[in-house]
Amino acid sequence: MTQLIEKDVHVSNFRQFERNRNGDTPRWLDLRRRAGIERFERVGFPDSKQEEWRFTNVAPIARTRFALADGRVDDAARERAGAYTFGHDALVELVFVNGNFSPELSRAATLPLGVTVTSLREALASNDALLEQHLGRYADINANPFVALNTGFIRDGAFVHLARGVALEQPIHLLFVDTGGAEPTVSHPRILIVAEDNVEATLVTSFVGAGSTHLANVVTEVSVGNDSRIEHNKLQHDCSAAFHVSTLQARLGRASQFVSHAATLGSKLTRNDLNVTLAGQGAEAVLNGLVLISGNQHCDNHTILEHAAPNCPSHELYKHVLRDEATGVFKGKIYVHPEAQKTDSKQTSKSLLLSDDASMNSQPALEIYADDVKCTHGSTTGPVDEDMVFYLRSRGVSLEAARHLLTYAFAADITRRIKVEPVRRRLEDFMAAQAGLPRDLRITDLGEATEKHRT
Repeated sequence: MTQLIEKDVHVSNFRQFERNRNGDTPRWLDLRRRAGIERFERVGFPDSKQEEWRFTNVAPIARTRFALADGRVDDAARERAGAYTFGHDALVELVFVNGNFSPELSRAATLPLGVTVTSLREALASNDALLEQHLGRYADINANPFVALNTGFIRDGAFVHLARGVALEQPIHLLFVDTGGAEPTVSHPRILIVAEDNVEATLVTSFVGAGSTHLANVVTEVSVGNDSRIEHNKLQHDCSAAFHVSTLQARLGRASQFVSHAATLGSKLTRNDLNVTLAGQGAEAVLNGLVLISGNQHCDNHTILEHAAPNCPSHELYKHVLRDEATGVFKGKIYVHPEAQKTDSKQTSKSLLLSDDASMNSQPALEIYADDVKCTHGSTTGPVDEDMVFYLRSRGVSLEAARHLLTYAFAADITRRIKVEPVRRRLEDFMAAQAGLPRDLRITDLGEATEKHRT
């Protein structure tokens, strides 16, 4: 009975959504939407009896009666957008409030020939043929109930198209601000990124909240053509009352490269699914992740590197820093198809527990059906290295400062890989604040920081 009530809330939202949209989208999308909501209505929310959700209880989401959020721009939205803007460090910046595009807060720009960056709603209104070809073709509604739910509500979000030969020097920034409301609200942003052959570009998606209960259920689909290089940065820094569920599904063409930097700093419950299919020979995927959570926050990262073609390398490194009673989950799988000979894949998860009450569940896995491969995985979880603490203490650094510095250095192994300055700076500022270090400290200044923290 509870499950029926939980599903009915979102089915009712869907009916409201259908009434309000006034038939403003093409028939092919109507069919995909209905397939999504019908799938969700059949299966409902996942529970902890299912292996993929064994360590993440989504009952708090399922029990909450979420209303559909509107795109009203209030002072909270303006404040958060202003705090997280890239300004002129971005080629273009689109801002979305509760999943709805906000021209008022966005920064338009004259884009190079062959570059389209627009709201999904505007792209659907123009009936762009690329949308029918790609939208809803990669993220599988049958694999994840949250993808099915998001698909039912496809209306707004971002559409990025990079034509053949495009090379961008500055990043594209997509900023999603959730302000919620007096009652719990839900938004379902959809992002579609299509990069054709010989493209080089960097994209950043930022998700921030303003302090009320809301659910952001995000789906991102990425199609990377042959001989292209796409770098995707995700920064999730929501409020402590928020729920954040996201799925990113990428498909890589021949000799292409996809680099992902995913950072989770906030929200009460976070679930990230990152799935990459290396579909063309010589494709490469690099997945880097950083989780910095505290209190009673929970973050679950699931990744799948699907090797479907020969001679494809992949590298994955996820690091977690858990304080207080925070809990983390990492489940990564390297899946190698029979035809994917000469696969070279490495997966590593490292976790740092800063309290006795923090906990981590790490499950790296290999599933290999080819016989000429080199695949490795590993996982470590533990407290701060006491030998390193002793080394710093012997040089006059206080106990607390030594632990802070080592934690900072542990996480900075990920941040130093990020090339987008505003993203790296925000992460380093966050870590410095947690460690009680100067706000303008960077990892290259650890020697100076040690001097400042001598007893």
